[in-house]
Amino acid sequence: MGNFIMNHYYEITAVILFGIGFISLLLHSNLIKKIVGLNIMDTAIYLFLASRGFIHGRVAPLLIGTTVPEDGVYINPIPAGLVLTGIVVSVSVTAFSLALTQRLYKKYHTLNLDEILLLAKKEVSK
Repeated sequence: MGNFIMNHYYEITAVILFGIGFISLLLHSNLIKKIVGLNIMDTAIYLFLASRGFIHGRVAPLLIGTTVPEDGVYINPIPAGLVLTGIVVSVSVTAFSLALTQRLYKKYHTLNLDEILLLAKKEVSK
């Protein structure tokens, strides 16, 4: 059991972080806390992808010199590319979410999602 934990501590950390973010997303009614929970979940996924993409004893796929090494020496660059793309998308979604949260606060003067929903229902029924 101890050997498994030592060999997979990045994956275990990613699962714990994902759980923290998911619980934060479910239990909090404050919109800022929900956005932070979503960012924690994103970070956990990036950590998991990066940890699964790295293989000990292999190198980055960069050619140095004129000789080409044999197959099986390089790590797979696709998880790193997915992580970079995901980070860009995550920053964009976070910025958009914060902009919407700011607009909701200006209109309803609260960040509590339950109160916003009640005020919006009252507004529609008028």
